[in-house]
Amino acid sequence: MLAGTPIILLKEGTERAEGKDAQRDNIGAAYAVANSLRTTLGPRGMDKMMVGARGDVVITNDGATILKEMEIQHPAAKILVEVAKTQDLECGDGTKTAVILTGELLHRAEDLLDEKIHPTAITTGYQIAAEEALKVLTALGRPVRREDTEALRAIAMTSMISKGVAAQRETLGRLAVRAVLEVIEERDGKLRFDRKNIQMVKKQGGEVHDTELLEGRILEKEAVHPSMPRRVTPARIALVEAAFEVKKTEYSAEIRITSPDQLDAFRAEEERMLAAMAKAIVASGANVLVCEKGIEDSVAERLAKEGIYAVKQAKREDLEMLAKATGARIVVRAADLAPADVGRAERVEDRQIGEDHLTLITGCEHARSVSLLIRGGTEHVVTEVERCFTDALTTVGIALEDGYVLTGAGATAAELSLRIRTFAANVGGREQMAVLAFADAMDIIPATLAESAGMDKIDALIELRHQHAGGRTDVGVDVLAAKIAEMGAVAVEPIRVSRQAIEGAVAAATLLLRIDAVISAKRSGAGAAPPPGGGPGF
Repeated sequence: MLAGTPIILLKEGTERAEGKDAQRDNIGAAYAVANSLRTTLGPRGMDKMMVGARGDVVITNDGATILKEMEIQHPAAKILVEVAKTQDLECGDGTKTAVILTGELLHRAEDLLDEKIHPTAITTGYQIAAEEALKVLTALGRPVRREDTEALRAIAMTSMISKGVAAQRETLGRLAVRAVLEVIEERDGKLRFDRKNIQMVKKQGGEVHDTELLEGRILEKEAVHPSMPRRVTPARIALVEAAFEVKKTEYSAEIRITSPDQLDAFRAEEERMLAAMAKAIVASGANVLVCEKGIEDSVAERLAKEGIYAVKQAKREDLEMLAKATGARIVVRAADLAPADVGRAERVEDRQIGEDHLTLITGCEHARSVSLLIRGGTEHVVTEVERCFTDALTTVGIALEDGYVLTGAGATAAELSLRIRTFAANVGGREQMAVLAFADAMDIIPATLAESAGMDKIDALIELRHQHAGGRTDVGVDVLAAKIAEMGAVAVEPIRVSRQAIEGAVAAATLLLRIDAVISAKRSGAGAAPPPGGGPGF
């Protein structure tokens, strides 16, 4: 009001929440999302069934997948989705830990707000605690090298242990480690892992243990002519971009043929051009052709007579990965192909799985690109195996890149809680209470694991604190045996997983705590905006 006259700043229908109401709404929504994931944490975690608007069903306990399928609408809760996405992108694992920790930091902050602690003091304390936690992580890290295959397999199996196909984690973990070791490269004295160099192809049928690693590439294509050989060994591979066809002119054109001789000449020229394309492949010494575009039937027939295996309409990515794996060089036209452009592989074969035909290019001498052929009895199973591999490949890769690992099973979280609590004594002002709240929040990880194992979480936390106070930093929650035990050789995770989870959780909590007003505009043509609370709005 100005001199009794109302001043309208916002559009009609806009909703506004301020101060503690806004903070409580945001905290409530974020905490609700975090709570929805708590029961999925750990080897005994439960699954969620997500039913889409069209009736499609997804059953999983993968944190990133659950949050994606939930289609959350609340703006504060969406921030936790971003935390999970970033964690999954950077580390491939730890999404549930990051989200649960974010929710617990906000929950503890709500108690501090009730005690009249200013949000700025809380966020400052959280940042101080996070900096100290990262120092502790560095001190706790154990070195890991590419020769430490047992440790790498433990990392892969740790990322898989909560998935639906955990019973096969030893077999799948061994394949994941082999795949990473095949493609990881040393650049400027450091190991670098590129997940794109590992192809995953899902084919329903058979058992999970039928999944195999191929040193090469799988093309979801079959030979273009039935007379072509079904197996070529050894294989000499040509990669060509252009079509093996007579192209139409770029502009509209009309060819007038006024006599049979002209028609015969026109056809003869077409045949000559197509024959020249086929001869170029033969002359290069290649016995396998992978073409990005189409192949004319007459060319396919000529290639078949020469005993050449040909595939058409291959993806550009397939050509690039085959170039890496076989040493071949991609050429624009068949006429440009030279013997030096031809790559090598031990074999190329056509394999039928159900009604599908695959072209397997395997036994590549310098296979910087490998493929995983994923098998399973149902579509749900092969999709879950793919998720397992995605997490395992990424965690093993980043462990080798960073060179350090930590103990999982809540052991690292328990040690952080103990050390941050001790560190808090050196922090002055009200920020000390936030540092202590951070230490308490770290306990949510071992407490949740203990609950999922059917243990009493209070007794479990007391025993963990006692063990860690005695210097046993690798003691955690053995969920499968429902006891507190040494987990250093069983539950192993890259240091980046914990680091990213802490950084992401503190950043999200700080962002939400610094909001003192929420202004929700009315949705155009769709009624009011979703409610600010964490109820039916998501």
